[in-house]
Amino acid sequence: MRRWLTTFLLALALAGCGGRETRDSNESEAAPALWELAHADGRPAGYLFGTIHALPAGAEWQTERITTSLEHSDSLVVEVAALDDSAAIASVFTQLARAPGQPPLAARVVAEQRPALADALDKVGRSPRDFADIETWAAALILAQAAGEAENRENGVDRALLVANRTRPIVELEGAAGQFAVFDRLPEAEQRILLGAIVAETNDRPAQSERLAAAWQRGDMKAIAAEARSGVLASPPLREALLDGRNRAWAARIAGLADQGGRPFVAVGAAHMAPPGGLPDLLAASGFAVRRIQ
Repeated sequence: MRRWLTTFLLALALAGCGGRETRDSNESEAAPALWELAHADGRPAGYLFGTIHALPAGAEWQTERITTSLEHSDSLVVEVAALDDSAAIASVFTQLARAPGQPPLAARVVAEQRPALADALDKVGRSPRDFADIETWAAALILAQAAGEAENRENGVDRALLVANRTRPIVELEGAAGQFAVFDRLPEAEQRILLGAIVAETNDRPAQSERLAAAWQRGDMKAIAAEARSGVLASPPLREALLDGRNRAWAARIAGLADQGGRPFVAVGAAHMAPPGGLPDLLAASGFAVRRIQ
């Protein structure tokens, strides 16, 4: 099971953006979305940066605005700080994912999806027996991660920001345990919707990843918002649990940091920035001046 987790499968639905090693890029083309926050009286309050969790090796995404914004920040705010601690992530996943006596995996999707499930299992080299004691949400994430094994998460933007950080305190919004708990708290009916959506997306995963990577690099939030309303997040209960509800909690946390005089550089998955209900919208509604600067 640990091997399934070393590329950090959390990025699937929680991050909203993954990329593949198919697109060359250079700094002159890169303009990922970045916002500046200010208090009502004009005092600086921080920055919002929508990230992507996998990029081609050597891809350039840093810009002068990103560098300057980091220099003007006093903390780095991320979803999960210990991205490199795969052993700890695997341990948390195992504790939450295992539950003896689960129904057969095929019984956890509607009849019409069973051929697609069998095909998905075959493509990733898994057997239904592998999931006999695995909860439905965890089975969905395992399938999604296995289908995206070609994605190079070692070159993710979150990881790069953490590695480059030397002096700023790191603020963790959830951590691995918190993110897995989001899935673990889902009612079984919603876990099965999640599994069905993952099965349905298996064949389109490479194309979707490429679309998201291209949209992220050019800062196309309209395209990212459209992707964030499809697939797993097309289900209102799943969207509330995996995106909207977490956005509200994060916005309150970010506002608290800014209200204490901080200037956080918030780097989270780009889907969390997408309107409606993204972090820029929520922080603007709470009284901050939010201005897109890239």
